[in-house]
Amino acid sequence: MGASPVKRAFKYRFHPTDAQAVELARTFGCVRKVYNLALAARAEAWTRGERVGYGQTSAMLTAWKQTQDLAYLAEVSCVPLQQALRHVQAAFVAFWRKRSKYPRFKSKRKSRASAEYTRSAFRYADGRLRLARMTEPLDVVWSRPLPTGVAPSTVTVSRDSVGRWFVSLLCEDTPTPMPASTNAVGIDMGLTSLVTLSTGEKVANPRHERRDRERLVRAQRALARKEKGSRNRAKARTLVARIHARIADRRRDHLHKLTTRLVRENQTLVIEDLTVRNMLKNHKLARAISDAGWHELRRMLEYKTAWYGRTLIIVDRWFPSTRLCSVCGVIAEALSLDVREWTCEGCGTTHDRDGNAAVNLLAAGLAVAACGAGVRPHRESSSRSGRSVVKQETPPARVGTRSR
Repeated sequence: MGASPVKRAFKYRFHPTDAQAVELARTFGCVRKVYNLALAARAEAWTRGERVGYGQTSAMLTAWKQTQDLAYLAEVSCVPLQQALRHVQAAFVAFWRKRSKYPRFKSKRKSRASAEYTRSAFRYADGRLRLARMTEPLDVVWSRPLPTGVAPSTVTVSRDSVGRWFVSLLCEDTPTPMPASTNAVGIDMGLTSLVTLSTGEKVANPRHERRDRERLVRAQRALARKEKGSRNRAKARTLVARIHARIADRRRDHLHKLTTRLVRENQTLVIEDLTVRNMLKNHKLARAISDAGWHELRRMLEYKTAWYGRTLIIVDRWFPSTRLCSVCGVIAEALSLDVREWTCEGCGTTHDRDGNAAVNLLAAGLAVAACGAGVRPHRESSSRSGRSVVKQETPPARVGTRSR
């Protein structure tokens, strides 16, 4: 059975000409304006008990272009403006389905500057990409080839806070599955070691933000001293953004290399369902957790296992992988984070905290794969707590199949 086609985005740097940069900057501003106007119109209609959808906002866009104050909206391609209205609709759908918070207005300084073009607004042929209302193709740095025989369905142009220009081409592709393997691995994510594998291997946490923290602090202090609205303040803000971009790029690169290696070497991967959003509320650990990139690590594993014919099993967060003895199954008392090794009172085995958790995660994941059993949290036995043994029902472990 062959792999099914998936949507994949291929992102590249490009260097626009002065005319292209002006046209794209104007398009970004118009996209942001249309998004905010549509969001305001829908919010106002909601207060009156009315419901406005994409069709109504599309008619509003036509009317806005005919007014004197918003006539400049007609000076750019209409496709990115229509896509902005679709993005507003998608944001409200996500809100209604409780997948995200209420949509927020786009800011000129804080929001990402981007514009999305569909097939009617760009032309791609022979490695040359030309957007609507532009006479010359973009000077794209083709760092990797697009899949053979596929054409992009949408093109998204963006500019980051440092001033770098990117173009993302969305294509329908069928990834080639990796050779089958019999290996299975449990993966415990942590801070001292980024991941600890059930094989005993530990991957060090690079701590990218901590390595550049002193440099970042100096840049932020220099920014705070600059006069608001001055050119020097704009330069200082760019320097801060450049340091943040360097940290993010290095973190992303490391996570890509790590997850690709794990997916290539193992057929089955087992991880724990960590609620990173709630863990970030711990102000003592929030910075370190953000720097580790646990959420991005899981996201990469999810879509890469789906692409390349691997299996990702996600064990319920309440499973006591750290305190459960992987030898005899006795549950230890609560362990504080500074305890890196502990000795089982049942069999006397000394466990490495993270290594023991990875072994337990693998065992739980294989049980799910074999018989579909749910992974339940354990309670202390009556010999330890003076109470009867109780198992609390929790949602079963899930097999990750969705890619994003």
